[in-house]
Amino acid sequence: MKVVCQNCGRPYPDLGAPYHCPHCGGIFDDIEPLTWTNPDPDQLGIWRYWRTLQPAGDRVSLGEGQTPLVEARFDHRRIHFKCEYANPTGSFKDRGSAALVSFLVSRGVVRAVEDSSGNAGASFAAYAARAGIRARVFIPESASGPKRVQIGRYGAEVVSVPGARSEAAIAAQQAADAGAVFASHAYLPHNLAGYATTAFEIVEQLHGPPGAILAPAGQGGLILGMGRGFRAMQEAGVIEKVPVLIGVQAAVCAPLVAYSEIGVTGLGFVTEASTVAEGVRVRSPLRMDAVTRIVQDSGGRFVAVDEGDILPGRDSLARLGFYVEPTSALVWEGLRTLLPRLPDPVVVVLTGSGYKWKASWER
Repeated sequence: MKVVCQNCGRPYPDLGAPYHCPHCGGIFDDIEPLTWTNPDPDQLGIWRYWRTLQPAGDRVSLGEGQTPLVEARFDHRRIHFKCEYANPTGSFKDRGSAALVSFLVSRGVVRAVEDSSGNAGASFAAYAARAGIRARVFIPESASGPKRVQIGRYGAEVVSVPGARSEAAIAAQQAADAGAVFASHAYLPHNLAGYATTAFEIVEQLHGPPGAILAPAGQGGLILGMGRGFRAMQEAGVIEKVPVLIGVQAAVCAPLVAYSEIGVTGLGFVTEASTVAEGVRVRSPLRMDAVTRIVQDSGGRFVAVDEGDILPGRDSLARLGFYVEPTSALVWEGLRTLLPRLPDPVVVVLTGSGYKWKASWER
């Protein structure tokens, strides 16, 4: 990876693990496109693609990746559901955490903080435990109980922050400003290559590229990572073009929808209202330009789902055998709305397990 500041162009430091540029406060990103290489048959999970991921040191793994791609019928069409909730901690975040924590280990990090609505925090806590890193995770007080418990079970310190989801991010930044290593899944770019492996697996499992792919979008890291993965395969001649990328948001907090359709002025109308799709409650995505560009370049778009349609979507997925949390269930209404315009084969990414949301007896 050739990571540089997107604002001033300075390279990522050779020592330490800053979450933003120490000189100007800009966001770091990898300026070199991923290079596709054939998977290593002697490795498992995402590390089958270790030549593409290029880990700086030892690989931290809990067996993430190689999740099922399951076919089901929807409106007389064959739809393929990528079951990312089958990852070790129950969400797609594990692909990114494996790559990010491997980087932290290469920099000698022994303590780190993170902020999360739940899934990223649980994933980071698990991989930090695996690597021997002491973790502190800031979560909003509204975070689902199972996720809160899961983070603590891995041995991480859980800090519940009153207020909106963004308040947890501010608290983590304050800890970083006081000297803590901020292992941010939003600021640091190292997890994006991990998400790209989702694209690699889908092409392998379909024996070709999808025509369109739908996924929930908060920060938009999964969409961005997959888009970069498809681009790497396109540039290598493995696939002809990047599939149509569709990002699905909750209507009460849909900044990517507003930005892509209206522009910067549209962000002034975005709220951070409460939603059962807590995993996408992100008012100001840090890589908004990059995420929007890769979606639009694919011929895709962002769509917003009304709050009243989320839980019925979850229940519809359950009746097909897919038990997911409400954040994942956003894709159902997106699929129902857009399917007539989507090219086959259509892949829907189910990002998080239903076991992670509230208690099993709650609606």
